[in-house]
Amino acid sequence: MTVTDTEQTTKQANPSTGGPGGLKLWGLVVLAAVIIGAAFVAGLTPRWRQRAELEAQTREMSVPTVAVVSPVPAKAPPGLLLPAEVKPWIETPIYARANGYLKRRLVDIGARVEAGQLLAEIETPELDQELERARHELAQAEVSLALAKLMAGRTAKLAASGSIPGEENDVQQAELAVKDAVVKGAGANVRRLEQLQSFGHVTAPFAGVITARNIDIGDLIAAGGTKELFRLTQTDKLRVYVRVPQTSALAIAPGQTADLLVPELPKRVFKAKVASTAGEISADSRTLLTELDVDNASGEILAGSFAQVRFAETKGAAVLTVPGNTLLFRAEGPQVGVVGADDKVELRSVTLGRDFGQTVEILAGVSPTDRVILNPSDSLVGGTSVRVAAPASSAKVQ
Repeated sequence: MTVTDTEQTTKQANPSTGGPGGLKLWGLVVLAAVIIGAAFVAGLTPRWRQRAELEAQTREMSVPTVAVVSPVPAKAPPGLLLPAEVKPWIETPIYARANGYLKRRLVDIGARVEAGQLLAEIETPELDQELERARHELAQAEVSLALAKLMAGRTAKLAASGSIPGEENDVQQAELAVKDAVVKGAGANVRRLEQLQSFGHVTAPFAGVITARNIDIGDLIAAGGTKELFRLTQTDKLRVYVRVPQTSALAIAPGQTADLLVPELPKRVFKAKVASTAGEISADSRTLLTELDVDNASGEILAGSFAQVRFAETKGAAVLTVPGNTLLFRAEGPQVGVVGADDKVELRSVTLGRDFGQTVEILAGVSPTDRVILNPSDSLVGGTSVRVAAPASSAKVQ
């Protein structure tokens, strides 16, 4: 074997010498590494993808989804229709002015009485005794006055003739004046007690209807007490009170006519006339208190009833409405949640108007372009990021 053959055999036997066998082995090593790396990457990729999807879902679930609605103007009724309260033309409680016990009661609730008519009698034994004593004191004072007049007359004659000093006459005349003053004082006391005794007869101050009776025979009556005996009202004419919104206040003037609508009489329309207004807007409700007069000679309208007043010549201003389930009632007052352009919540305080059941008037606090959150959670706070579930819809028009 030659030297050349020996070297060739050595190279084939030793792969590190760079022969064909060595190259093949290196290729297998690289291929195995690539396969192992690909398997490693293929195994990690689904985990990375699942982790990324989980993080995305977590972020998505952390942002609450809300439905929103836009405020819309309420449908204006024909004319200005406002709630009203019907009051009697005159109403007064009747109290006792004398102490004693109720002796007789002559009327009950629903009774029609005339001015000066006797309603009840109060038995006043203590007052009667006091009056009797006062009359005796007056009689005693009158006797003393008569004696003083007699003595003063005699003294005046003696003084004129010079029989007695003039000073004695002056003393006697002064005593006469004192006696006269005592008589006048006693007489005034008798008249006072007689007046109090007359209060034992309880009479009606004006013609009307007894609407309340809080006493019965034998009751202890205290003068000037807080317990009223009767309540008397005059209902042939009624006063109707209505609060006109500030936006329509300037259109109301005394002498203006209006329609009075009573729910219990749906087919009847009663004519009323504006008698006066408060002359200023109430700071609490931003309304103008207005009084109207209405004739009730037929007695169809019951005092104290709820009614509605319609000013046919005055149109009500369009007011925004939102569904009732958009409101939050908290210590700060009624609020709504509004979604801003950056999809963050802003809590706004609102001024409520009339409640229509499903919808409520909003006098201030929102605009027609606002996105108001429906069914807001009690834990809703300002600045919270939200996702709008659907395009803003419109509130139901009233």
